Amino acid sequence: MHAMSPALRRVILMIAAIGLVTGCSQRYNDERGKGDAPVQGRSGDNTPAEVFNMPDGFGNVATKCVGAGKRAYVTTGWVHLDDPPVVVPANTVVVDDPTCRSPRPPRARKPAVSRAP
Repeated sequence: MHAMSPALRRVILMIAAIGLVTGCSQRYNDERGKGDAPVQGRSGDNTPAEVFNMPDGFGNVATKCVGAGKRAYVTTGWVHLDDPPVVVPANTVVVDDPTCRSPRPPRARKPAVSRAP
């Protein structure tokens, strides 16, 4: 039986730690109401939003159509580390926008082709 080298042992422990942290983070956020909402059947609109960057180079406002005649505007949140800290939450607003058309219906999947032997 061969002894495991210290370098290999560190790599295995690091991989286990990363797996533990990433595996628990989604549950941690979901339990606090901060996780992503599930998309039934993964049929949501994944088109990119238009992002407006502020002079600091960060995308602080994003917008996209979210249905027939509706547009969403989303801001990022931030924390200013004063004493006491100032927390500005992210905001979302949905407004009427006649330029937003109905989302495309999901494409039908082609049935699998069976090949007879």
